[in-house]
Amino acid sequence: MKNKSTPLISILATSLLVLPSLAANAAESEDKNEDISDSEVIIITGTPGGSGIRKSDAPFAVTNLDAKDLEKLSPKSTADLLKSIPGVWSESSGGTSGANVFVRGFPGGGDAPFLTISVEGTPIFPAPTLSFLENTSLFRIDETISMVEGLRGGPNPVVSNGQPGLTTNFRLKRGSDIPESLGKYTTTDFGQHRIDLVTSGPISEDFYYMFGGYVSTSPGIRDAGFTSEKGHQFTLHLTKLFESGEFNFWTRQTDDHGVWYLPTPLNVAGVGPEYTQIGINNRQATITYGANNEEDGFDFGNGRGWKGNVSGGNFSVDLGNNWSLIDRFSYTKGAANTYGFVPNGSATTLDTVADNGISAAGMVTRNIYNGETPVQQMGRWVVLKDIESFVNDLALSKELDQWNINLGVYHASTSASDWWSLGNHAYYVLEPGGEMLDGVFCNFDPDGCGWNYDIESTGDARTFALYTTINYQLNDQWDFDFGLRREQHEVAYTVDEGLTGVVSKFVDYDESKTSYTAGFNYKLASDKGLFGRINRGYKMPYFDDFRDNYGAFESGDPLIKEVTQFEFGYKFFTPSLNFYSTLFNNKVEGDTFTRFPGAPSEILTNEATGVEIDATYSDDTSGFEINFNGTIQDTEITKSPTNEGNEAQRQPGWQIRITPSYEFEITGGEYLTLYGNLFAVDDRFSDNENTVVLDSYNKFDLGMIYEPNDKFSIQLAVDNLTDEEGLTEGDPRNPTSPNGRYILPRSIKLSLSYVIE
Repeated sequence: MKNKSTPLISILATSLLVLPSLAANAAESEDKNEDISDSEVIIITGTPGGSGIRKSDAPFAVTNLDAKDLEKLSPKSTADLLKSIPGVWSESSGGTSGANVFVRGFPGGGDAPFLTISVEGTPIFPAPTLSFLENTSLFRIDETISMVEGLRGGPNPVVSNGQPGLTTNFRLKRGSDIPESLGKYTTTDFGQHRIDLVTSGPISEDFYYMFGGYVSTSPGIRDAGFTSEKGHQFTLHLTKLFESGEFNFWTRQTDDHGVWYLPTPLNVAGVGPEYTQIGINNRQATITYGANNEEDGFDFGNGRGWKGNVSGGNFSVDLGNNWSLIDRFSYTKGAANTYGFVPNGSATTLDTVADNGISAAGMVTRNIYNGETPVQQMGRWVVLKDIESFVNDLALSKELDQWNINLGVYHASTSASDWWSLGNHAYYVLEPGGEMLDGVFCNFDPDGCGWNYDIESTGDARTFALYTTINYQLNDQWDFDFGLRREQHEVAYTVDEGLTGVVSKFVDYDESKTSYTAGFNYKLASDKGLFGRINRGYKMPYFDDFRDNYGAFESGDPLIKEVTQFEFGYKFFTPSLNFYSTLFNNKVEGDTFTRFPGAPSEILTNEATGVEIDATYSDDTSGFEINFNGTIQDTEITKSPTNEGNEAQRQPGWQIRITPSYEFEITGGEYLTLYGNLFAVDDRFSDNENTVVLDSYNKFDLGMIYEPNDKFSIQLAVDNLTDEEGLTEGDPRNPTSPNGRYILPRSIKLSLSYVIE
C-alpha cells in the first residue's frame, strides 16, 4: 500500500468541521439575501425527465460550468473538461477520443464504465462503455454549449438511464428575440487551425433557432508529420414556445477523428511526451486476420473518432390543476472506428530480434539500422464499430400542498456491430513514425510476433424502466425525497471469435433489478444547509461484458454490478460564494476486470470513502474570482482472488484544481482578464496488483483575454506551462513493462472572436 501523508479520517473530519466555518467567515461581510435562490441557475440533471430544480434547493451536489468557464478552461477534448468536476479522474491524454474516466473510486480498467453523457437532459448512448467506445468519444465541445452539469451519485440510480456514477449533461445555447452571431478563429503553436461559428435569433413569434459548429485541422499536439486531426461538426437547435409549454429539437452532425496516442517506452532516450507511434512511414499497413489468413490494408492515421449524428428533443406542457408532463428523447447513429499502433511489451534493441543478430533494413526507406537501434513490438489494431440507439424518457408530475409526485417511463434500445482484428504484431523502429523492419522473420509470419484476437459480433439491448420519485416538504427547513426504479434489461448478442464464420458465443439475456434512493435537505438558514442520501443502483451488462465473461455467464452469473452509496454534505450560498462539501462512501460489487480482450477475467468488490470540495468565490467589485475543487479518497479492493486489500488501480488518493481569474478595466471600455489553473494529483497504482506506481504531478496553465470593446476579444492560453511530464497510465496489457502514457505537452493557443448583434 502507498504511504499516506495525511490520515484520511483526519482530513475528512477537518473538511466537515473546519471548511464550513471557513466558508462562513469568507462570506461574513456579504449582505444576507433571502431571495438568493431566485437568481440561482436551474439544473436538470438528477430530476425526473429533466424537469429541473434550483441548484440551491437540490438535495445533492451538482457542478455547473457556463460558457465563460469553458472559455477559460480551454479543454482539448470532452474528457479533458471532466477534470473540472470533483470526484472525477479523467485520463484524457489519448487524443480527441478514447479517454479513460473514473468516478469516486468506482473500479475500472479503462474506458468510462460509470459515465453517461447527456444532451439537454437525455443520454446520447445508453451503454456507458463498450470496448473502444466511451460516451465522451461521441461528443465534441464547441461554441454551441451554454452550460455543463456534472452530478455524481445523488438520485441518478433512479432517474433517466439509472447511471449510479457520473452523469454529465450538456445544455445547448438557444435562440431569442435578439439576433446574435459569433465567429471565432483559433490557431496553435502545433499547427491547428479552427473556425467556429454560431448564430441565433427568431424565426417567427415564439419560434427560435440556434445554429453553429466548427471546422478544424491539425497535425496533432504530438506531431505525426501529416494532418492527423481533422473534423467538423454542425448543430441545430430549434425552440418553440406556446402558452402552456415548449418544444425543442436539436441535432448534431459530427465527423471528427485524430491519432490515438498510446503508452510509450519510459526507458529509451529520445522517446518522451512528444513522441507518437504513428507517422508517414508507417500509417499505411497491411494486416492478416481470420482463420484463412486474409489480408487487408488500413490507414492507421485515422486513429479514433466519431462519424455520425446525435439528435433529440423534448416536449414539456402544463396540463393544468398542478399536473405537468415532460418527454425527452434522443437518437444516435454512426461509426466509431479505432486504428492504432499498440505497444506489446518492453522496448528492446534490434540485435535481439534481427534474423542475423546484427542489423535490419527499413521497409519504407531501406535504411540499414544497426543492432543498437531501439525497437518495439507494435500491434496494428483495427476496430470497426457501427452503433445506433434510441432513448425516450417521459415523466408525469403532480404537485400537492407539501408533496411533489413524479412517475416516469424510460425506454432505450442500443445496438452495436463490431469487426475487430487485434494483434498483428511486428517490430518497428522506436522513433516518431518509426518504420517496420525487414529482416525480422516474425514480421512476415502469418502467425505474427504475438497473439491475435479477431472477432465479428452483433448485439441488441433493450431497457425498459418504470420509476417514481416523491418529494415531501415537512416545513420551511426540512425536505425529504424518495425514489424507486424497476428496470428490465434484455440483450441478444452473438460473436464469431476467430472470424471462422461460426458463432462461438450466443447470449439471450433478460434480467430485472430494483434501484432506490432516499435523501433529505435541511436548511440551516436561507443561505446554508445540509443534505444526505443513500442509494442503491446497478450497472447492467452490455455486449462486451458477456464476451469477456462468457464462462461466468454460462454458469449463471448475471454479470450485474451493484452499487451502494452514502452521501452527506454541507452547502453554502451567498451572492459571492458557492460552496459544497460532500462526504461519500460507496461499494461496487460484481465488477469484472479483464486485462485485454480475450484474457481471463476476475470478479472484484471495491469500496471507497472520500470527500469532495467544490467552491467558487467571486467579487464583482474587484473582478476577482477563484474556483477550488478537490477530492480526497481512500479506495480498497475488498474482494478479489489475488488482490484483496490493495488499492483500486489508477485511482488517485487526492487531486485538486485551483482556477483564479482577475478581470479589470484598462481604459474606458477596454477589459483584460488574466487567469490561471493549477492541477495537482497524487500518485496512483497502474495495476490492481499495486506493483507499478505512477508518480504524482503538478500542471500549470495560464491565459489572458483582451476585450477592446464588447464585440471583439483576443484570447491567449498556455496549457502545461512548465511542460510537466506526468503519466496518466502505465501499460494496461503488460503492467510490468516500462511503458506509460504522458499527459499532453506544453501548447499555446491564440483565438480571435467577434460578436455581431
